[in-house]
Amino acid sequence: QVQLVESGGGLVQAGGSLRLSCAASGIVFGLNVMSWYRQAPGKQRELVATITPEDMTNYADSVKGRFTISRDNAKSTLYLQLNSLKPEDTAVYYCATRRPYSGPESWGQGTQVTVSS
Repeated sequence: QVQLVESGGGLVQAGGSLRLSCAASGIVFGLNVMSWYRQAPGKQRELVATITPEDMTNYADSVKGRFTISRDNAKSTLYLQLNSLKPEDTAVYYCATRRPYSGPESWGQGTQVTVSS
């Protein structure tokens, strides 16, 4: 029932930008904590950014100042603006959702971001 569909990934040169989107359904979007994770092959999944229903945000140290998470509750869509991209940002980026206060997470299928040097 919960469905998260990521889009916007692709191949970009170092220093470039991408904007990822996550279209959500099957949830009350405006009441959920939304997050972006990423995972490179053979690596552990890493939390990139989180945004609460109150629009409070948190970022991994590795992306602070470069990435921006935002949400459009009217469109039930989550965004991640990726600027100043580095090759080490290359990964599959996943959208996730949960209710506040440690509810279980649901995941999207991921979208590939590849940054070339």
